Amino acid sequence: MNACQWLVSMAAATAAHLVAQTPTAPSWQHLGGGATVRDASNNAFSMPAPLLSPAERRAFVVGNSFFKQNWVTAPASTADRDGLGPLFNARSCSTCHFKDGRSRPPEDGEADRSGLLIRIGVPDGKNTDQPHPHYGGQVQDDAVLGTRPEARVVIRTQAIEGHYEDGTPFLLQAPEYELVDPAYGKLGATFVLGPRTAPQLIGLGLLEAIPAAAIEALADPEDRSGDGISGRAHYIAGQLGRFGWKATQATVESQTAAAFVNDMGITSRLQPDEVLTATERAHVPFASGGSPEIDDATFDRVVFYTRTLAVPAAREVTSPPVQAGREHFVAFGCAACHTPQFVTGPVAWQANYGEQTIHPFTDLLLHDMGSGLADGKRDGDASPQEWRTPPLWGIGLVPVVNGHSRYLHDGRARDLAEAVLWHGGEAEAAKERFRRASRPNREALLAFLRAL
Repeated sequence: MNACQWLVSMAAATAAHLVAQTPTAPSWQHLGGGATVRDASNNAFSMPAPLLSPAERRAFVVGNSFFKQNWVTAPASTADRDGLGPLFNARSCSTCHFKDGRSRPPEDGEADRSGLLIRIGVPDGKNTDQPHPHYGGQVQDDAVLGTRPEARVVIRTQAIEGHYEDGTPFLLQAPEYELVDPAYGKLGATFVLGPRTAPQLIGLGLLEAIPAAAIEALADPEDRSGDGISGRAHYIAGQLGRFGWKATQATVESQTAAAFVNDMGITSRLQPDEVLTATERAHVPFASGGSPEIDDATFDRVVFYTRTLAVPAAREVTSPPVQAGREHFVAFGCAACHTPQFVTGPVAWQANYGEQTIHPFTDLLLHDMGSGLADGKRDGDASPQEWRTPPLWGIGLVPVVNGHSRYLHDGRARDLAEAVLWHGGEAEAAKERFRRASRPNREALLAFLRAL
């Protein structure tokens, strides 16, 4: 099937999967508003938003091809996709975001470790982390031919036993990370590590379109409401952060540029310099794939693609367990941070994305999640214990799309129940309501989450 035939097929499939409103279906079934599709298959995260015009669907297809393509070492005959590395974590965007979905940490002994990134830094005593003098801000565990990767990552886990109020036991796994075989100098004694998995990419353009004022209105950094929830907005160079596990990127464009240069070593107009330290520049020979290595047209197509991935509709929304679970979601206090609804503002790049009522279940704010989830690494001025509330739309389809059920920033939670049980800090009270609930009420909450 050629690209044009694939486009026609995709357009027809999208039309067939549009969510039809029925008298019995609640409005929140349309999680992405007009950008919602009815698809619960293993391609559920890869559909174009129904809001796109035919020309935009063609742009979507082109962006998809660039998203999946493997970059190669420069110089190469394929000059439009050379410049990989010299140090990197992945050869393509889809390496980490397989089927536009969520990655997971490697299993014991697994050779492929591309699902987990390790950030590195050195605390400066001023509530910020500076790049490591030899290894920069991210550990690249792969390299082009003839070049040594920066280091290898070893993961160990420690079991944490617990039980629900009714006596049912549970077992959590706390990961510990170690860098071995450092190639470009001593690690030193004061460095900190931050493991990060890749989240699913659906609905990014919608999150970008939420008015900043609507997000800021939810912030309560001093907890003046007295409810124990003190989320705060994270500003990066004067812009409101929305993306990344600690809200370190303000736009889909900046997030994409950061991923290209940090994960693949591909420079762009927003990130024109290779992320090599002075030590590495002295020891790592490399050939550039151009300046920048990804041209503007290609980069813009990838940005457009990631902005316009549709959101799968919620499922089983009228079933009694899901309806009960939605009530528990509010009663337990989950909705205090996982905000159910927003209305998007005006959108310059796609007018149809404006004035959409969406249900992402996030406030995009930073929250103190307690010492159990802290990993020591700061991003910007976000503390080790602070994490951006992740959107929950699509979370129930991760096992279908990606074949696993690993959640949270480093994938430590092996199912949705464990993800809830790891909550602490501002979410401690909500976690405890879940832990103390009866089994039927716990199962109802999980049924609601699986429906999203």
